[in-house]
Amino acid sequence: MARIIHTESSPGWGGQERRILTEAQGMQERGHEVLFCVQEGGQLIERARRAGFKVYVLPFYKKKFIPTLFRLIKILHQERIDIVNTHSSDDAWIAGCAARCVGVSIIRTRHLSSMIRPGLNSLLLYNALADYTVTTCAEIVPIIMKQAKLAAHRCVSIPTGIVPFTVKSEDAKAFRQKWGIKDTECVIGTLCVLRGWKGIAYLLHAVALLKKNQNLKWLIVGAGPSEDYFKSIVQQHQIQDRVIFTGHLEAPFDALAAMDIFCLVSMGHEGVSQASLQASWLEKPLVTTPIGGLKEVCVPQQTGILVPIGSPEDIACAVERLAADPVLRQHYGKQAKQHVQRHFLSNRMLDRMEEIYRCCLPKA
Repeated sequence: MARIIHTESSPGWGGQERRILTEAQGMQERGHEVLFCVQEGGQLIERARRAGFKVYVLPFYKKKFIPTLFRLIKILHQERIDIVNTHSSDDAWIAGCAARCVGVSIIRTRHLSSMIRPGLNSLLLYNALADYTVTTCAEIVPIIMKQAKLAAHRCVSIPTGIVPFTVKSEDAKAFRQKWGIKDTECVIGTLCVLRGWKGIAYLLHAVALLKKNQNLKWLIVGAGPSEDYFKSIVQQHQIQDRVIFTGHLEAPFDALAAMDIFCLVSMGHEGVSQASLQASWLEKPLVTTPIGGLKEVCVPQQTGILVPIGSPEDIACAVERLAADPVLRQHYGKQAKQHVQRHFLSNRMLDRMEEIYRCCLPKA
């Protein structure tokens, strides 16, 4: 069994941090020893501690590079770490250097599908400071391999897997009642951190295009830096009676279960969205853009409808088609759950990560 430490310099709480914690919990249950080094102020700190993990808090800032490096070297020695798993750029630089100093293996997990910086940056971060690179979607693999000059076995896609869960029908119904949603209304929802690149602005413009359809209700689940801007769009189009902002929900499963259609129309960066997987598990038909790992979950004419990036008209058309056809929604929803069962459950993710661990550990 391995002793693994996850490093994370991101201060937020989104799909990336959720995957790290879910993966750590699964590995701990399989007998591995797992610790964390997290950026001071990071939201992962308390969540990891509540889950029973030992967490070191470090300043992963460039101006603190040297003291943090030496502190991390001491931690790696002290905790007898076998594998360092880095997750964001700042911690990858410092933790990668620390791991090289003490001679332990490095896994670099790339959670986004956006391009990596070419040239020396990619050669150092994904080659010199990583033994293996794991991505959460397939399309970025050949790009990283080319830019970082990696052999095929050193860069693999291991999509995020979800832990199966259930939601009682009465809980979904209670959620709808709490927010004043009628039984006759078709709920189109999204769940994400409210950032500009998540495409919420285009989704709201689609709401405006369909605002004459009184049978549609739109649910925006989540919080984030662009929330006020999105609310201003709602005011601008006078669709306050159509759109519900729930804010951040620590346990959003009742909200997902209350939806009839799940939308995630991101403009970039997406790996495999956990929210789209969770919605699929609950048999919700999908409307997404063909960004990163989204198209691995939303399979056209099977689990949902892919729409072009930045097109409110196409979003509106897809939603209108699904809203008018409950049989099609049910068909896509059932296939969506089957697709997750085949490809995106947590045990599959953990099995494949353990394969990487075995490659990292010294041969007996």
